[in-house]
Amino acid sequence: MTEAVVFNPLLPGFEADPYQHYRELRDLDPVHDHPLGFWFLTRYDDVAQLLRSGLSVEDRNLAAGPVADQYRAFVGERNTVTLSMLDRDPPDHTRLRSLVTKVFTPRAVAALEPMVAGLVDEALDRIADGKQVDLVEELAFPLPFAVISKMLGTPPTDHVRLRELTGTLVRSLEVVTDPEVIRAIVDAEVQLGGMTEEIIAWKRANPADDLLTALIAAEEDGDKLSDDELVAQVLLLYVAGHETTVNLIANGVVALLRNPSQLALLRSRPELAGGAVEEFLRYDSPVQQTRRITTAPYPLRDKEIPAGEFVIACLGAANRDPEFWGPSADELQIDRPAAHRHVSFGAGPHHCLGAALARLEGRLAIGGLASRFPSLALAGDVTWNGRLNLRGAAAVPIGV
Repeated sequence: MTEAVVFNPLLPGFEADPYQHYRELRDLDPVHDHPLGFWFLTRYDDVAQLLRSGLSVEDRNLAAGPVADQYRAFVGERNTVTLSMLDRDPPDHTRLRSLVTKVFTPRAVAALEPMVAGLVDEALDRIADGKQVDLVEELAFPLPFAVISKMLGTPPTDHVRLRELTGTLVRSLEVVTDPEVIRAIVDAEVQLGGMTEEIIAWKRANPADDLLTALIAAEEDGDKLSDDELVAQVLLLYVAGHETTVNLIANGVVALLRNPSQLALLRSRPELAGGAVEEFLRYDSPVQQTRRITTAPYPLRDKEIPAGEFVIACLGAANRDPEFWGPSADELQIDRPAAHRHVSFGAGPHHCLGAALARLEGRLAIGGLASRFPSLALAGDVTWNGRLNLRGAAAVPIGV
């Protein structure tokens, strides 16, 4: 008989280190039927299977019940974000991804390396001038935002406001029950939609060699993105592509600084930087959870999840599962041979389209920081952002 255990992110210490609680769930109830009406998976094999299953991501497939009521009350008339490929099943997802993939190719991402390297160097210069700074404020937060803006070819606009609004909208990826926060998210989406429409209109009149021009022109068999779909994909790039990379850089640096032997190894063997990013993604996942909705009864281990159920795949737990990773699962090892088998970018049809860009930014930012500052160290306590899904360090005081 399974011992009583309930997923509870309000437990003391969970914000700073959720992995002990994940371990308990993995050991005692890996296919967890939560009292609030959703399922929570924590084993690597189960999570990987779910991600590759082709199950739904559309809320219309939720069976009637409290989860469906809460989800639909939150979504309401919101249209823009739910038109993104992140929230669509085939054939819509297939069509959208095909059009966006045409311009988001590995070659296009590789061509961005000089630009990203220049932005990293500028940030490292600011850090050197400051001596003691907040890593998130000086590097982890501004870098991916600047990269996305330059990559899209965003025209002169209120980038401060754009960054504030995307920071609010990204909270829609969390469990939100506060009506005031929900209103703020909806308002941010409306404002961002308007700003994005203006940016797209400007770009139509001023095409250039950039991603947004290519998205506008992307076509397959006469099919193009509609105006609403175009807005949704641009917002997805800002929302999903920014905060996740902030977490990758910040969490990765925290992990390195708390493991001096691994920092020393990276400095002695800088060619390990690419593999180190894979280990950072595994060790402290920038995205902790993703969801699917069952469209038929789904047997798993000794249970059966009914159709229409909301299932959370805990990527953070799967990435620390000793049944897959072995007894060193909770240790940081930047030369771990199979680190790239993490599930932080998902898997299957919804595998992260921006994975190559995130890897590039992480490699240049963390590798550059480690190599440039031999005295790099934490200069105070790390503050965490308090989020369940996009969990990351909100402030990382460092001295150089």
